[in-house]
Amino acid sequence: MDSPAYEKTLHYLYEQSPMFSKIGRTAMTKDLTNTLAFCEKLGNPQEKFKSIHVAGTNGKGSVSHMLAAILQEAGYKVGLYTSPHLVDFRERIRINGKPVSKEWVVDFVAQNKQTIETLYPSFFEITVAMAFAAFAEHEVEYAIIETGLGGRLDSTNVITPVLSIITNISYDHTDILGDTLAEIAGEKAGIIKPKVPVVIGQQHAETERVFFEHAVHKQSTVYYADAMWDLVKTREDVKHQYYKAVNRAMRQMQDITTDLPGNYQYHNIKTVLAAIDILQAAQGIQIPFSVVQHALSRTKKLTGLHGRWDVLQDTPLMVADVAHNPAGIKEVMQQWAKVSAQSKHIIVGFVKDKDVDVALSLFPKDSIYYFCNAGIPRALPASELKKIAGAHGLEGNIYPTVAEAIAAAKLAISQHDAVLITGSFFVVGEAIEYLNVNNGMLFPTTLENYH
Repeated sequence: MDSPAYEKTLHYLYEQSPMFSKIGRTAMTKDLTNTLAFCEKLGNPQEKFKSIHVAGTNGKGSVSHMLAAILQEAGYKVGLYTSPHLVDFRERIRINGKPVSKEWVVDFVAQNKQTIETLYPSFFEITVAMAFAAFAEHEVEYAIIETGLGGRLDSTNVITPVLSIITNISYDHTDILGDTLAEIAGEKAGIIKPKVPVVIGQQHAETERVFFEHAVHKQSTVYYADAMWDLVKTREDVKHQYYKAVNRAMRQMQDITTDLPGNYQYHNIKTVLAAIDILQAAQGIQIPFSVVQHALSRTKKLTGLHGRWDVLQDTPLMVADVAHNPAGIKEVMQQWAKVSAQSKHIIVGFVKDKDVDVALSLFPKDSIYYFCNAGIPRALPASELKKIAGAHGLEGNIYPTVAEAIAAAKLAISQHDAVLITGSFFVVGEAIEYLNVNNGMLFPTTLENYH
């Protein structure tokens, strides 16, 4: 269909509805009333497919994509709802790895315009209802539903899944979710449903009791990924990691290759393996381990996942990672420290409501910095970012846009250097979009085109 109709529809959604990515917490509603009412108008599409609900501070996007890849590879028709998007709005709603069509988005909004203008739902509430409608209409068998923020009051929490997953708990959105790990865990635990099994990706002394008490109250069984699977990395290259996976109960060892090269995927893979075990037991389905192996080796190809230690270019190395809170940044910086390069360059930008001071304390002082801000109202101005960074001994220049920061890095780097783009989904998204506009190339003779 013609792109102007699609762009007009997106403009309507962005301008008509409160949008968290633009204005922050004031875009959030305090309960699930709008989502429930919207779904009721649509005939409760969320009840027409089996779902798996994924929450957590970090890793929920990676876990969601890996699960989708495995179920796809096993022959199921799979819906995948994630947020935010990096480049195209339709990344949020995919079926067997393919985004819904522009025409479908335009038609959905046109058909439900009266409901939107009557209920005045947030942007996120609209996208959740839209995803449920798409999955029901396309008759998916399983839908992987990633929470947006928290769990208890997240718009996605109107589903009754066959499995709940909480990847981990660390500090993020403390102004909304609470300023202790136990408080944050309590909000995430809100996705635990009566008699629905729940997998916990990483155990922590402060949160374990919270999950246990919620599960007991809901008569749900808790499974801990760390107790079910162990992983030992055998080797890695720029775009892959190789593991020996040990099933603790069966005492069986399997080889696993993943095309998600971030070291932090260690925890996510264990969470996914545990989830598949519980899903098979709960649903009575059989997924051969060979299917799991094949799916994990090509998750990006099957689902379109990007932005997680995403190697955009080999020579010179350019990596993008959407890490945006201290726990995520810590993991990325540990991996960045292992990169060998003549000089290292970091393009970084944050949004205002993150713990930027703590995050920047984790960045290395021996990198060259390009402080920038994404083109959204929530973006922390590059001038403020530079000031905070200076207190941590981080030196670099200010760039008013992500594109200008990349252009400056392009002029400064040599073939033996490395570039990291991080700090925000929106910075990474704009970087990928900019590189796509330029055919994905900084050094045309050496770069594989980004798709």
